[in-house]
Parts: sequence; C-alpha cells; structure tokens
Amino acid sequence: MLDTLMLSRIQFAANISFHILFPTITIALGWMLVFFKFRHNRTGEQIWLDTYYFWVKVFALTFALGVVSGITMSFQFGTNWPGFMEKVGNIAGPLLGYEVMTAFFMEATFLGIMLFGKNRVPNWVHTLATLLVAIGTTISAFWILVLNSWMHTPTGFEIIDGVVHPTSWFEVIFNPSMPYRLSHMLLASGLTASFLIAGISAYQKLKSPKSGVADKPLKVGVTAAAILIPLQIFVGDMHGLNTLEHQPQKIAAMEGVWETEQGAPLLLFAVPNEETRSNDFEIGIPNLASLILTHQLDGEIKGLESFDYHPPVKPLFFGFRIMVGVGVLMLAVSWFTAYRVWRNQPMPKWHLIGLVAMTFSGWVATLSGWYVTEIGRQPWLVQGVLKTADAVTPVASSHVGITLTIYLTLYAVLMVAYIRTLFFLAKKRLPEYQSDNHAQPNKEVNA
Repeated sequence: MLDTLMLSRIQFAANISFHILFPTITIALGWMLVFFKFRHNRTGEQIWLDTYYFWVKVFALTFALGVVSGITMSFQFGTNWPGFMEKVGNIAGPLLGYEVMTAFFMEATFLGIMLFGKNRVPNWVHTLATLLVAIGTTISAFWILVLNSWMHTPTGFEIIDGVVHPTSWFEVIFNPSMPYRLSHMLLASGLTASFLIAGISAYQKLKSPKSGVADKPLKVGVTAAAILIPLQIFVGDMHGLNTLEHQPQKIAAMEGVWETEQGAPLLLFAVPNEETRSNDFEIGIPNLASLILTHQLDGEIKGLESFDYHPPVKPLFFGFRIMVGVGVLMLAVSWFTAYRVWRNQPMPKWHLIGLVAMTFSGWVATLSGWYVTEIGRQPWLVQGVLKTADAVTPVASSHVGITLTIYLTLYAVLMVAYIRTLFFLAKKRLPEYQSDNHAQPNKEVNA
C-alpha cells in the first residue's frame, strides 16, 4: 500500500486538479461577460444581452464549484500538510487572507447583482457589477499566483527558530517568477474560456442550424483564442527562460537532458529511462532546445546528472509535450476558424464537431502545464526551504486513503454533472435570430 506521503500528494493533486478547472474558466469568462454587456449597451442588439445572460448562468455554476472545491482544498493545509503552515504560515496565511478580503467578497457580492439585478437596478449599476466581478476574479488569481510563485522562487524572508518570517512583502509578492506565472495563467484562462465559448456555440449551431444565436459568441471565442495563443507562446518562452535561471533541473527533466550538452536537440518524442539515465526511441531536432532556451544554437543546458536532486522525469517530459501539443492544436484551430468566420464562410458540420471536441481543450493544456510546474518542484514544497516529506501529516495512510477515495468519487460525479448541465443549458431553449443582422429575436424554439 502507498505510504501517507504519496497518498497525501495524490489527494492534494486530485483536489487542486479539480479546483483549478473552474477558476481557469471564470477568470477570463468574467471579462467576456463585460464585453458582451458593453456590446449590448453600445448597439442595443438583443443577441448580446441574451448571450450575456446565458453565460452568466455558466459563470455562476462554475464559480460555485470553484468555491466549494477551493474550501475543500484549503482544509488540507491543516489535515494533510500541517508542516506547511507551521513553517511558512507567516507568509502563506496573509497572502490567502488578502485573496479572500480583496477578491472573494467582491466577487460573491456583485455576482448576486449580475444574476438577480435585472430590472431591479439601473443598467449602469448592473454593468458596473459585471466589471467588478471580472476585476475580482483577476485579483483573486493574482494573490493565489503570488503564493504559488513564491513557493517556487522564495524571496524576502528570513528563518528564525526554524520558522519563516517575511522581511520584505514587496520582495515576497514580486518574487522572480511571479510576473511570468501570473501572465501565463491569465492567458491560459483566456484560452480556456475562449474555446469553451466557441465549443458550446458550435454545439448550439449543430442543434439549431437555422438559428443565428451562436454566431456572434462563436466569432468572439475564436477571435479571442486566435489573438491570445501567440501571446501565450511568447510568454511561455519567457517563463521557460525564467525557469532555466531559477529551476534548471526542472528544465533538464522537461527536455530529457541527462548529461550537460551544448547544442541540445529538441526531442519531439522519447521515452526517458531513469534506470539507464538515458532516453529510448529519441526523435529530435538538432540544436533546437538550446536555441529556444538559450537563444544560441550551441547554448549549454545542464543535464540532470549535474544536480544533487531532480524531479521525476517522465511526468515532466510527457506533460510538457502534451501542453505544447494542445497549444499548437489551439493555434491551428483558432486561426483556421477565425479566418472562416471573418470571411463569413459557412461552417460545415465536421468543422463544428471539431470545435465541440475542443470545448475543454484549455483544461487539458492547463492541467498538463500545472503538473509540469508542481511536480517539477519536487522534492521541495517550498524551493530550498521546506521539503514535501517534512510537511506531511503523521496520520495513518489508511485514513488518507479513505478520504482520497471519497474525494475521487465525489469529483467524478460533480464533473459529469457539470458538463451535462452545460450542454443541457446550451440546448434547452435557443432564441432564433435572422442570420444576416442578428438584431432582434424572431421566435423561441426548442432545440
């Protein structure tokens, strides 16, 4: 049977994997709602208001699941990882508190106005509430990413009697990796929400081909994705350079570099072998890894053998390639679809089905990237300060195993219910619009 440490790691991974799916949507979806509301205010077209209220329902459902799973996740700091708060609670506690005070309360308060304020408050108040909720989601992401990035690149602290104390909150907040992790996550959220909107809109077009209800949100979704994916590639490159500077062993594992190399190849495929400390079945492009990471063809990349410790190689190696592969697919799909919709070309059934299949592609990319980031920090919980094994609970592994089983069962049920609810809302009632101007609804039809 797995020991308490491994079971606790699996349980936290399951909790944070489930939780992160929902903020990844709501962070950017809040700003999409602002756009939909502003478009209605400016044009007066009913389709924008109907689109807004449909996606407000999706936002509220997603927000609720994010809150519930977030509370459950935070409990584990005390139940599974008591050493974390004992060691770094003087920094982690305030940062989590700032997130609640500056963001969560604002989101929860003004979400009520978004949901129930129609015909009860002036339109400008309703629009302002939408804007404040979007700002709240972004502030929430800021504080969480501050804590997470500090755990990777801790600065602005001292250790007194084995306990971490802050010496500079500015250095804690603006630690070396924070700008890259925050921007990378915000762009990931934008892509996740964009493909969600595009996928659900494509599903509505499949269910009601004659209705124009999904045309504008589909256009918004693929256009946003087409703009954001090149930015994400650029930020990802900057993030990689920052990681190479501060966590070079993580980069070595991601690239499958066992021995220090100059002009390291970019491995398109390989099977890392930790026993032989080499890669099997290598397929690579000469010098490209060095060019990408050092911007020099013969740039040096330190191998895993250069470090006293390194993270497990296979999860990082394959997780990174899944993230990049999904990103390339996003680039191709968004640019191809944006080209067609902006030229007003018809969308064949196969194209719509492809967009539906990409509905949750942002989740796949986000989770794979998240696993690379967090597994790549091992064996540290806080880089160079606190090892994961030193923070775990002393309770019996059987107790952790029971709660893990309950969590996994509950999360599976909730995930199925969430996805089914999204598509149920999408097809429940579709107002039909004229396909040429989309100005006013003609009639209500059941899809």
